[in-house]
Amino acid sequence: MSSSSQSRHILAAPAWPYANGPRHIGHVSGFALPCDMFSRYQRMAGNKVLMVSGTDEHGTPILVQADKEGVGPREVADRYSRVIAGDLQALGMSYDLFTRTTTRNHYAVVQEIFKGLYDNGYIFPKTTLGAISPSTGRTLPDRYIEGTCPICSYDGARGDQCDNCGNQLDPVDLINPRSRINGEKPQFVETEHFMLDLPAFTDALSDYLRSKQGQWRPNVLKFSLNLLEDLQPRAISRDLDWGVPVPLEGWRDRPDKRLYVWFDAVVGYFSASVEWARRSGDPEAWRAWWQDPDALSYYFMGKDNIVFHSEIWPAMLLGYSGKGDKGGKPGSLGALNLPTEVVASEFLTMEGRKFSSSRQVVIYVKDFLERYDVDALRYYVAVAGPETQDTDFTWQHFRERNNNELVAQWGNLVNRSLNMAAKEFGAIPEAGELTDVDRALLERSRAAFDRVGAELGRSRFKNAVTEAFEVVREANGYLSTQQPWKVEDKARKGTILHVALQVVDDAKTLLTPFLPKSSDKVHKMLGGEGVWAAMPEIREVDEEGGPSYAVITGDYTVEQARWEHRPIRPGTPLAKPKPLFAKLDASIVEEELARLEQS
Repeated sequence: MSSSSQSRHILAAPAWPYANGPRHIGHVSGFALPCDMFSRYQRMAGNKVLMVSGTDEHGTPILVQADKEGVGPREVADRYSRVIAGDLQALGMSYDLFTRTTTRNHYAVVQEIFKGLYDNGYIFPKTTLGAISPSTGRTLPDRYIEGTCPICSYDGARGDQCDNCGNQLDPVDLINPRSRINGEKPQFVETEHFMLDLPAFTDALSDYLRSKQGQWRPNVLKFSLNLLEDLQPRAISRDLDWGVPVPLEGWRDRPDKRLYVWFDAVVGYFSASVEWARRSGDPEAWRAWWQDPDALSYYFMGKDNIVFHSEIWPAMLLGYSGKGDKGGKPGSLGALNLPTEVVASEFLTMEGRKFSSSRQVVIYVKDFLERYDVDALRYYVAVAGPETQDTDFTWQHFRERNNNELVAQWGNLVNRSLNMAAKEFGAIPEAGELTDVDRALLERSRAAFDRVGAELGRSRFKNAVTEAFEVVREANGYLSTQQPWKVEDKARKGTILHVALQVVDDAKTLLTPFLPKSSDKVHKMLGGEGVWAAMPEIREVDEEGGPSYAVITGDYTVEQARWEHRPIRPGTPLAKPKPLFAKLDASIVEEELARLEQS
């Protein structure tokens, strides 16, 4: 795919991180970095990308954290929203808008989606048994109740679903239920809630999911199709005082009822698009991504979030658009597009253990980036992340990937070719007559754009980065066999170095979605000026005089990166290059393992 291809509108939607603590590398390996790699490629290919998300700030996790700290939930959300924005900006996450769910805009859009579903008959009230904590009197959400699954007997089932058999559950059905907060047995009391009528979407969801055969990752599609067999109405309100109010007469002002956090969080992709449009100066701009039938949308997350993105969010979009069993008409904002693909990663573990902030089996993004290069982490996630299977992060493996691939292959190619050209010619040399070997490498390098691009377009990041590195390896092999340092003929020496530098330039482009920071450095080493790969920034904004908050945004139109081969310009001055990556000493493995044991 090149920039000359027809441009499309592409929504890139990474999952919303909870604002109850800083992000660790297990988090960002699933939802964040893959989405950024995909988005950067699509922008380079000439498509109009809208990448939006934000911090998910409602629900019990925030309340639990607030209780622990002895402060209000808003204070916790305010603090961690900024911390998380800092983490993601430091990773180079190229959001058009990273916002939050406590904005007036978000409340208004969530309430509009609720009303559209309600008016079409897809939301109804029902008296159910709700779990409360005997010691606090507060509602215990489904996810905070654990017990034995009544279907498969798995002991670690949650109140909303069993991760072992994948079935949707109700907390009252769990055998030996207990609170994950303090271990006590929950008390079940009658309470009235609003339910989303998921069974009314069984046929529409079945048609939608079956149309994705051969397009989605097989594990995601299989899991989603299996869930269709037993769809149940699902509660979308909770007995809480922290969240989006229910927008109906008699409910709007109740202090004890709010819309459930999962309902409002998935609407966030849409509400963030609306906020972005307003901030862009064209309040209707979101429609190109949400209503154009040719627009595409890709949602990125960990596998524990599949059900919300492949079943519940599509059901909400169908219902709002009037397309379930009960029919109806689109809400006031109009019919909305369904996800083109739900791109779910598996889980990343660390040194054989599950990431756990509470047990300190963790390395936070901020701590990681204080000690290591951001592109080293991005590369590791691309080449060895949990793309299609659970993967274990080890410090030994991270060090090997950094030293053997980033330093010894890519860094070495850049360094040796630029160093020699700067020393011998002071500039990019002219290419004289090309040999078959020269032409073969140049052709291999040019052909990689289609190959790597095809893999990136399908979110196959490991295949894509591996293919790009094959070009790097072949270029290193070319220099080793041609040995320009031994060639006496100045014209031939210049030709070899010109070919090598052309492939360095191509490889820099091929690696930009994965390694934007170091690709920008290579661009400048080769005499390039201006911004090659644009980086996100944090800005302070407010709403109609409301409190200010931090968002991530960026001007990605200034970047020069395009997904295509560009001939290098002979005569461009070159200086002695600086090392692209730092080699990691063996001692870092022991140091990091010791940190893990101490925590």
